[in-house]
Amino acid sequence: MSGSAWGLLALFLVTLLVASWPLGKWIARLLAGDLPRWMQRVEAPLYRLAGTAPDQSMKWSHYALALLAFNALGVLVVYALQRLQLSLPLNPAGMAAVSPDSSFNTAVSFVTNTNWQGYSGESTMSYFTQMLGLAVQNFFSAATGIAVVFALIRGFAARSTAVIGNFWVDMTRITAWLLLPLSLVFAVFLMGQGVIQNFDGYKDVTTLEITKFQQPKVDDKGAPVLDEKGAPVLEDAQTDKQTLPMGPVASQEAIKMLGTNGGGFFNANSAHPYENPTVLSNFFQMVSIFLIPAALCFSFGIEVGDKRQGWAILAAMTAMFVVAVMVITPAEQTGNPLLPPLGVDQTTSLVQAGGNMEGKETRFGINASSLFAVITTAASCGAVNAMHDSLTPIGGMVPMVMMQLGEVVFGGTGTGLYGMLVFAILAVFIAGLMIGRTPEYLGKKIEAHEMKLTSVAILVTPILVLAGAAIAVMADAGKAGIANPAAHGFSEILYALTSAANNNGSAFAGLSANTPFYNVLLGLAVWLGRFGVIVPVLAIAGALAAKKCLPVTAGTLPTHGPLFVVLLIGTVLLVGLLNYVPALALGPMVEHLVLWSAH
Repeated sequence: MSGSAWGLLALFLVTLLVASWPLGKWIARLLAGDLPRWMQRVEAPLYRLAGTAPDQSMKWSHYALALLAFNALGVLVVYALQRLQLSLPLNPAGMAAVSPDSSFNTAVSFVTNTNWQGYSGESTMSYFTQMLGLAVQNFFSAATGIAVVFALIRGFAARSTAVIGNFWVDMTRITAWLLLPLSLVFAVFLMGQGVIQNFDGYKDVTTLEITKFQQPKVDDKGAPVLDEKGAPVLEDAQTDKQTLPMGPVASQEAIKMLGTNGGGFFNANSAHPYENPTVLSNFFQMVSIFLIPAALCFSFGIEVGDKRQGWAILAAMTAMFVVAVMVITPAEQTGNPLLPPLGVDQTTSLVQAGGNMEGKETRFGINASSLFAVITTAASCGAVNAMHDSLTPIGGMVPMVMMQLGEVVFGGTGTGLYGMLVFAILAVFIAGLMIGRTPEYLGKKIEAHEMKLTSVAILVTPILVLAGAAIAVMADAGKAGIANPAAHGFSEILYALTSAANNNGSAFAGLSANTPFYNVLLGLAVWLGRFGVIVPVLAIAGALAAKKCLPVTAGTLPTHGPLFVVLLIGTVLLVGLLNYVPALALGPMVEHLVLWSAH
């Protein structure tokens, strides 16, 4: 890595630490219900309307049912908005109704915090759908993930109780006192940087240069003219006009990042100048993705009564994150060995001059694009400021691996921490087996019931990814979407299923996935990947809450020191990643070997 890359990484980590520590203390107060009186007075009418109260805690099963019902309702609402948008207001471009399969995929995707987008937002969704459907679910899906980790933390901190909190109260407080204020401040900052926020119709502007292109020729009736082989006849055309899409972008961009949602207003996502116009906006978008996940680590330590526990989790996440950046950045800086500098013989040792800039924005460059790619896939965000399909084989493998680890390296809002805590439970169980002692974590015995639930939570996503990829490469409809042959084409499919099942939402983008086959397959992977993990985690929370807290003895494994950090990292790598090694060998690994052997 170059000195500038190290400097950017160091600045990012320092800024993240400075911002996340005070936020973590505020989130701990939200978790404990320690709110100022005026906030409680604002909340009270909402709870009366919902027929609940802050002191009415739920068993884990009731908490899970409320969560599932709320999210199922969200799917129906977002689906209906897309299908009816032509008849709804705030549609100045006259966007037609979205197809049933795409509406299903998008609805499930945004409700589950995945935000996979098989469509171009600026040419598919009305302002009304973007705001009331997609942006609203950006808040609710992020709040759902945080609510789940709240429940799990209460399970660790509780002393023999049958309840883990109130889902409706958690959702209200997380949305009203965490996500909304942060999003408001960040949206104002983004508007100051040049992100647009309006309800204007799309604007036709005159370009500085005339663009020449070819288009299909049509007859007097508007039908395409075909040649003797049945192919469309093309004719030369030119234009000096360009249509610039408008819309309420900054408000959606803020929660897109802070909620680790990732779904952009425009098809180019954070590579679009209206979403991410400056180097400064790009930097703080990266910080915002990790902000709440990092803060939750501090909240965890505060709530369980030992801040060192939060630091240990944060240290494990940071170590894996830094290593990932150290792998992807040199790979992109080295570039493509089959593209030597101009005038240089292909047989020399020189490779692509300036590194691999294909698919990257010149205003961000290789360092910021590589860092962004790791951040967005380590967290379950999925926002992109560069084309992941254009990364080098090793560079493209790093984001894939970040997701395949279960997105526990900081991870999404809530999902990263509860995923890492599941791995921590597994780590202490393995340590207990090695020393012949009943495993404990934070004073709670880890027994057969917890381990069964832990196994389910860890194995759900690998099963969905590998089985889904197998179906896609065997089915004709799956293979039809591949834009590139051989290993890279397989990587496109593997990346898509990995992104869907782990609720990331980013894509290699070389795969034509907006088809009935992929919309349904990925939609199912998205839903099961989200709630197939959440339900076991809530069951673990209920089981831990009911246990007595054991005193620390000489035989208790310390879970706050360097030894545990190493054990936790090893568990994540061995258990989380080994499932995917054969698939990775068929995709990015073999592509890398072929590329360099040709060089």
